[in-house]
Amino acid sequence: MNKLDNSQVIESLQRKFGDHIHQITEPKGLLTVHTDRGHIIEVLQFIKEDERLQFIYLTDITAVHYPGSELEFMIVYHVHSLVHNVRIRIKVPLSKMDLVIPTATVLWNGANWMERETYDFYGVNFEGHPDLRRILNMDEMEVFPMRKEYPLEDPNRVDKKDLYFGR
Repeated sequence: MNKLDNSQVIESLQRKFGDHIHQITEPKGLLTVHTDRGHIIEVLQFIKEDERLQFIYLTDITAVHYPGSELEFMIVYHVHSLVHNVRIRIKVPLSKMDLVIPTATVLWNGANWMERETYDFYGVNFEGHPDLRRILNMDEMEVFPMRKEYPLEDPNRVDKKDLYFGR
């Protein structure tokens, strides 16, 4: 079996999905591709079940918040081919007003807790998830703490005023 490299993965993805795979980059050798919400499960299933690729290990699912962007949230999947020791990062941009994406629990049971954590911290609704509820924060919490919607410091703190530091 020949060693799998990023160019072969890109070729396989483009052959199968065409324009639904875009913004292909390789920061520090990590293949990163973007797709859309409607094709994410198909892409994940393809890379998992394809005999050549064998990306069978879901390492992580998380999100990133880019405030001020048109599509403020990026859902990020890290998947590893243990057979070839190759990793891929797949990103799906979402709008703040429509934070819904299909669940990956249909492919990996381990996605359950990763999606619950992403929901808990970012408010992403994983459609079809078997038990989408908070996992680390209190159930009564009404905010999503990893969103960049709040000031970094309390403006009322007196210990940070220049007056106290002779400035």
